[in-house]
Amino acid sequence: MNLWLVMVLSGIVTYATRLSFILLWDRMAVPELLRRALRFVPAAVLTAIIFPEILLPTGSLDLSMGNARLLAGILAVFVAWRTRNVVWTIVAGMLALWGLQYVVR
Repeated sequence: MNLWLVMVLSGIVTYATRLSFILLWDRMAVPELLRRALRFVPAAVLTAIIFPEILLPTGSLDLSMGNARLLAGILAVFVAWRTRNVVWTIVAGMLALWGLQYVVR
């Protein structure tokens, strides 16, 4: 029962925190510099998550042709550049990763 209580309370606190920023954002005068800076947060967070997974799959820098994640990432970047479609980028990257992992191992 304690586990469920912690999960429900954590969900309520998380929801309330996010909702408070949404409600306050309309009532506050946010400086234009901050507003422009916040537009880059999603790209920065995704970069911080993705690049270590691609470049450091074993904990050390791996730029070799044996790094399936790096090769799949390069293909995904190419597909994103050519199609400008998120779904095709994810599909191509995942299929390439799975195929390369099968071939490399």
